[in-house]
Formats: sequence, structure tokens, C-alpha cells
Amino acid sequence: MLIAGFPAGPWGTNCYVAATGAGTECVVIDPGKDSAEGVAQVVREHRLKPVAVLVTHGHVDHMWCVAPVAGTYDATAWIHPDDRHLLTDPMAGMSRETTQMLLGGSYEWAEPDDVRELSDSQELELAGLRFVVDHTPGHTEGSVTFRTPYQEQGPATGSGPDVSEVMFSGDLLFAGSIGRTDLPGGDHPTMLRSLREKVLTLPDDIVVLPGHGEQTSVGRERATNPYLLDLIDGGPAGRVTRGL
Repeated sequence: MLIAGFPAGPWGTNCYVAATGAGTECVVIDPGKDSAEGVAQVVREHRLKPVAVLVTHGHVDHMWCVAPVAGTYDATAWIHPDDRHLLTDPMAGMSRETTQMLLGGSYEWAEPDDVRELSDSQELELAGLRFVVDHTPGHTEGSVTFRTPYQEQGPATGSGPDVSEVMFSGDLLFAGSIGRTDLPGGDHPTMLRSLREKVLTLPDDIVVLPGHGEQTSVGRERATNPYLLDLIDGGPAGRVTRGL
């Protein structure tokens, strides 16, 4: 399995390209601002053909280049219906700081030609890979994660042979933190429920590839992440969170 990831744009958002191997079809996850050239470089280097763009949530730092990337490769874009409106109106989900950053620019937003909607527990067969969709609201109403089986060691993840799955967690879960919930559509109790029901129920060996920062694992976060420890211990989990 081939997974290439790189941070892009002013928010350092991780964009990922996943495929069964070189010279095959591939899936692009979360192409944010300034990620299109990075995607093109990975595609050229590994002789790939993008057939799908998966969006963990509709915040602009994760979907800025969804339409350009999908249009360039004639790929299908997948997003949860609760966040679909953000593809054409990303300002509706922005923080005041992000809005100020973009003031003065001339931006136009449009859906890709082919957009399909995701649902909880849905299974997708794309580019020879199987993805399980978990609806994980809290950071946004339509936040999702994508889990795919991982069958062999690869340099992009640095994972060992005992990894059962890789999870693209978006802004649900980071190394040592979780996504912020103070933006439009965010809700902290809902975020905690998503973490409790969709993360703490998973095996420890799952590698987590987050929307920002370094990779981690479910086991590492279960043992060290203060938010998950609060949930396990029944605490309030009321700390500072991350995200756009």
C-alpha cells in the first residue's frame, strides 16, 4: 500500500494520496489550500490516476482545492451532506481569524462536477481500496473519518507489521489533542460523543493520520491524550483544542 502525505497552505493542513501501489488509481484525501501542486507531484512520481477526492469535513483549509483537483483528474468528490453547503459557501464555517486572513482576496467557490454524499458506516470501494466511513460530528456537523485496511509496512506511515487499519481522522483527533468546537456547526458534547463512540471503541494498533500535525495511533492517544483520558476517567475534557 502507498500512502503519501504532505502539509500544505498557511494552516499546514495534511493532504494524503492513497493507492494500492505505484502505477495504479488513487484517492486524494483533504486537498486544502496550495495542495494541488503537491498532489500533482505525488501523482507524477508514482504514476497514479486520482479517481476520488475524499473530504473529512467542509472547512476551507481541507477543501480549498477539492474542485480543482477533482476537475483536473475527472475524479468524484465525496463529502457528508451536512457539510456539503460549505463547498460553495466556505465562509459559513470560518473563524473570525480565518475570515480576516482572506479579506481582500477574490475567491470563487463551486462544487466539482461529480459530488456524492457519505453516510455513517458506509463502505466505499475506490481505487482498489476499501474505506469505512464513520460520521464523527463535533468539529463540524458533517465531519467524518475514513478507515482503510493496512496490509504491509510502508515508508509513508512508518508503521509496523501489526497495523490493522489506517484512519484519516481529519480534525477529529490529533496527536495529543482534538479538533476545536467553537466554530459554526461545532459542538463540544457532540465531539466528545464522537470520540467516545468512534475512537475509544477501536483497536490500539490503528494508525491515525490527522488533518494537522504528526501521525499517531489509537493506542498512543488512548494512553496519553488528555481528552481521551478525561473520557475514560469520566472527566470534563475541557481543554484547549486545535483546528482552523
